[in-house]
Amino acid sequence: MARKTKDDALHTRNQILEAAEQAFYQRGMARTTLADIATLAGVSRGAIYWHFENKAALVQALLDSLHEPFDELAKASENANEINPLGCMRTLLIQVFQQVALDPKTRRINEILFHKCEFIDEMCDLRRQRHANSLDCHLRIELALRNAVNRGQLPAALNTARASRCLHAYIEGTLAQWLLSPEAFDLYKDAECLVDCVLDMLRHSPSLQGQSPVCRQAL
Repeated sequence: MARKTKDDALHTRNQILEAAEQAFYQRGMARTTLADIATLAGVSRGAIYWHFENKAALVQALLDSLHEPFDELAKASENANEINPLGCMRTLLIQVFQQVALDPKTRRINEILFHKCEFIDEMCDLRRQRHANSLDCHLRIELALRNAVNRGQLPAALNTARASRCLHAYIEGTLAQWLLSPEAFDLYKDAECLVDCVLDMLRHSPSLQGQSPVCRQAL
């Protein structure tokens, strides 16, 4: 029997990911088994375990595939030497919204994450992964915001930790609402305005500047 090449292995991995995306989207995560995915992909369960430890690892691989196109802009906004970190962040967020609106694959994977994901039983591993990813995302957003403050693009008194949580919640909330009711607004056409709204909040909200004793205890 011929030995599989790296290209063969990559092809199999991609087959599995495509089948997982299709199965999760149609049935939800809790109702989808690895056997379902193997059948849909035309591979054995052993092939799945060769590439992925469990269902949670499969989901994480799908989510990781969404981040790759935006890594360059994200890293630019987090770079202390970037002269326009807020501009990089603005472009990144606009592209995130528009990519979800235009690309069917991106939309499906986000819909799986927001509306077809149950953090129960075997998906507890995914919950832990999502928790770690969320913490990392907050830190990366806060780093970009601090760079924007240092460049004079945001107020010097901005509470970057609080602002990071607000920004993250705004982006995820907007995506979740649109995916649930895409007819409610035009995510693609409104992307720039939606992003500028939240950036205006960062610039002008008194509650995001300084740190009151109550907020200090909460943090």
